[in-house]
Amino acid sequence: MFIKKALPALALLACCACGSKIPQKTNVLSKPPSQQKKSTTKPVTDKPEQTVFTKPEQKTRDNKTNDKPEPTNVEAERPQITYTPPASFNALPEMEYGSRSFYLNKVDSLQKAYSVSDYNKNIQTIINQITEIPGKKKNPAVTADSWYAAIDFNIRKPHFVVLHHTAQTSAEQTLFTFSLRRPGRESSSHYVVGRDGSVYQMLNDYVRSYHAGLGKWGSITDMNSCSIGIEIDNNGSEPFSDEQIKALLKLLEVLKNKYGIPQANFIGHSDVAPGRKSDPSKYFPWKRLADAGFGYWYDSYNLPTPPADFNAIMALRAIGYDTRDVSKAIGAFKLHYIQNDTSSSLTDYDKKVLYSIYRKY
Repeated sequence: MFIKKALPALALLACCACGSKIPQKTNVLSKPPSQQKKSTTKPVTDKPEQTVFTKPEQKTRDNKTNDKPEPTNVEAERPQITYTPPASFNALPEMEYGSRSFYLNKVDSLQKAYSVSDYNKNIQTIINQITEIPGKKKNPAVTADSWYAAIDFNIRKPHFVVLHHTAQTSAEQTLFTFSLRRPGRESSSHYVVGRDGSVYQMLNDYVRSYHAGLGKWGSITDMNSCSIGIEIDNNGSEPFSDEQIKALLKLLEVLKNKYGIPQANFIGHSDVAPGRKSDPSKYFPWKRLADAGFGYWYDSYNLPTPPADFNAIMALRAIGYDTRDVSKAIGAFKLHYIQNDTSSSLTDYDKKVLYSIYRKY
């Protein structure tokens, strides 16, 4: 009887158990989905996020980027002492012995080998000399224990210009000569003026050049210490080119204005070395220089007659000639001012010229 009554209830229970949906399992400790807050964190991925570092871009010759930086040349960043041959070097391809291109090639080699280096060493020696602190340690005649510095001073400047001819075949040969080490036979010049008007400066104007030797002018017995030497490309037996003289006049004007050199102080090597030197020779246009304000000349059409008591030797000495050997002094004067006669005696005309020049001093 009990079983018959229970069968309907068991059938209803079986229908509910065989439904299409399976009820979800829930965590009794968590809130239902409708009551949970939405998460603001990023979803968890398979791998955690990592900081990614990128290499800075490197420049290359091709694509401007590369992992390895291009090596730099440290030496190229330093100031380099270089020598550039004159522009005419490339215009003279011949290399015949004694030619201009031959000497330019030699000069280029010497400058790179040691000339520029020797110049810088000599300049450094001068710098060391003029930067020495005065005092009794350097000068035994100084007795004061302390040194007191004067504040008003300047570098000494040239007061004369001495002109030479090179007695060589080209300016390039002279550049070679002055670039060459010659112990015991040192010679140099501040400037060299080529036949084509090229002007080369070989020394700073303030340094002492070896160009005047034992020359004497007036009471000055060391002309090298107070003068600028200019070598003019000429063999001594030929006229000077017009381009050359124009370039020389321009150079003299610069020097005269820069250093305040008096007009009377533009002289020749033969003037300071009577009988020993003959440059710049009888062909040199001294009158043209005097007309431009460099040295003195005379008016050949209006020469004054010297007084009866005119002393020619005293006049030569007053001008600056070394009269210890009178005949040589006369010869040097005539080489400069008469030119077509360089004998050691003075004619009446020579005396008029001498008197005219003497009056300018």
